[in-house]
Amino acid sequence: MEKAKTSDVEISVEERLRALYSLQLVDSEIDKIRTLRGELPLEVQDLEDEIAGLETRLSNFREEVANLDKAIQTKKNEIVDSENLIKKYNEQQKNVRNNREFDSLSKEIEYQTLEIELYNKKIKEYSILVEDKNVVIAESEKVLYERKQDLDSKKSELDDIILDTQKEEENLFKKHEAVQAIIEDRLLTAYKRIRSNARNGLAVVSVQRDACGGCFNQIPPQRQLDIRSRRKIIVCEYCGRILVDDEIIKEGEQ
Repeated sequence: MEKAKTSDVEISVEERLRALYSLQLVDSEIDKIRTLRGELPLEVQDLEDEIAGLETRLSNFREEVANLDKAIQTKKNEIVDSENLIKKYNEQQKNVRNNREFDSLSKEIEYQTLEIELYNKKIKEYSILVEDKNVVIAESEKVLYERKQDLDSKKSELDDIILDTQKEEENLFKKHEAVQAIIEDRLLTAYKRIRSNARNGLAVVSVQRDACGGCFNQIPPQRQLDIRSRRKIIVCEYCGRILVDDEIIKEGEQ
C-alpha cells in the first residue's frame, strides 16, 4: 500500500493557519535576502547580454575589415597584372608590322591604364572603409573593456552577498520545503497566488487595531471573533489576504 503524502493527511484549520503563517515568515526572510541582492542579478544579466552583443558586433566588423583587406590585395595584384600587360604591349609595339597592329596595342595599353586607375580608386574606397571600421572597432573594444570591468565588479559584489547569505538561504529553503509539505495543494496554490499579487509579498497577515494588517481596511467585530476561533480560513474581503489572530503571530515569532 502506497504511503500517504504529508500534504494529503487531514490537518486541522488551526494547524493549517500555523503552517501558513510559518511559511509566510520563511518567505519573508527569503524576500529580505533577495532585496539585499537588489537589482544586481538583473544588472549582471544585462551586462552579460550587452557584452555578448558587443563581441558579436566586433567579430562582424573584424570579418568585414579582413574581407576589405583581401579585396585591396586583390586589386593590388590586378594592378601588377595590368602593369605587366602594359610592358608586354609596349614591347610588342616595337615589332609591329603595320599601323593597325600598333593602334590595337595602343588601345590595349589605354584599357589597362584605365583599369589601373579604377583599381586604385577601389583601393582608396576600401582603405577609407577600413579606416572607418577600425575607428568603430577601437571604440567598441574600449566599451567592451569597460563593460567587462563593470561585470567583474558587479559579479564580485553579488558573489560576496551570495557567500554571506548562502547558508542562511539554504536553511530557509529547507524550512520552506518542510512547511510547504504539510499544506494541501489547493491552499498552497491560493497562498502563492495571493503572494504574487501582494506588493510586499505578504499573503498571511494579522488583525491590527481592528484592521487588516495588509490593506488596513476595518474588519467587523464578528469577523474578528471568527478569526480568533480558528475554525475556518478567513480572507480579507478587500485585499484577499489570509487573516490570522495575534496568538498565532506571537507563537510564530518565538
